Amino acid sequence: MSAPSSSAPSTAVDSVSRDLLAGLDQLFGLHPGFRPVHAKGVICSGVFVPSPAASRLTRAPHANRPSTPVHVRFSDFAGVPQVPDNDPNGAGPRGCAVRFNLAPHVHTDIVAHSIDGFPTRTGEGFLELLHALASSGPTVPKPTSLDRFLGSHPAALKFLTSPKPFPTSFARESFFTVSAFRFINQQGVSRHGRFKLVPVAGNEYLSNDDAAEKSPNYLFDELTARIANAPVQLKMLVQLAEPGDEVNDATVRWPDTREQIEFGTISLNAIPDQTDPELRKIIFDPRPGVDGLEATADPLFEVRAAIYILSGRRRRAAMAVS
Repeated sequence: MSAPSSSAPSTAVDSVSRDLLAGLDQLFGLHPGFRPVHAKGVICSGVFVPSPAASRLTRAPHANRPSTPVHVRFSDFAGVPQVPDNDPNGAGPRGCAVRFNLAPHVHTDIVAHSIDGFPTRTGEGFLELLHALASSGPTVPKPTSLDRFLGSHPAALKFLTSPKPFPTSFARESFFTVSAFRFINQQGVSRHGRFKLVPVAGNEYLSNDDAAEKSPNYLFDELTARIANAPVQLKMLVQLAEPGDEVNDATVRWPDTREQIEFGTISLNAIPDQTDPELRKIIFDPRPGVDGLEATADPLFEVRAAIYILSGRRRRAAMAVS
């Protein structure tokens, strides 16, 4: 897979993605050289080891090799580089993006966050949500634009009001991909599924009062100390859809009773130099772009990829003159 910046979105998707980028800038402010959302993050390095079940599910290369080197970026939510890790409004949901390095300049990525869901089905819907958020606030008379939007968009209401607890560590948090994927194995058999990353150490969260006592960088400081002592491990699972399950709408989640298989384990053993130009210019791509693993027809795939490319190019340009 070549660098995602070479992909050209359609005119309609490009227009929506540009409007989304402008909407995020309006919401969080413009911070040259940083991502418009999940601006505060850290990249770790390590290795992915697939489980035997992974090769039965997909012929994708990282599922059929003994191991694959990875980079994993943990992040807070807001598009503000200095957002405190214990900010009740800007820190969550937290992000986790994984790059499987298959060969020089060849990779496949997954992009996940710490809530199992998404507020809108389309990029246009997410743009409406951004505009509603930007035009609402404590001093705006009720009902605000956000009140009206949430009143007619139950998935967005559920997403915004769902608990987003403070983890004790990035290594004690779970992460979920937004959209479903199509997995194709060596025999051509396909299944739909979603990735979930769960900490081998188990989930652990702070109360709001305990989180308020933490330092603004407690997650990043804790991760640095933890990896220096022992590898951080995340178990990759795939929840499989059954016939009739909706696979093209990110606001629809499948029942917990759906089968989950173990895809493999990510072990992170180092935090490389964050000023490394090769790391700083990474543009994650939510589309898999690798044989054996395909995007579904979920419309969020293309618009998310387009905005990552646009914002990534802008970030790279700012880094080039800094």
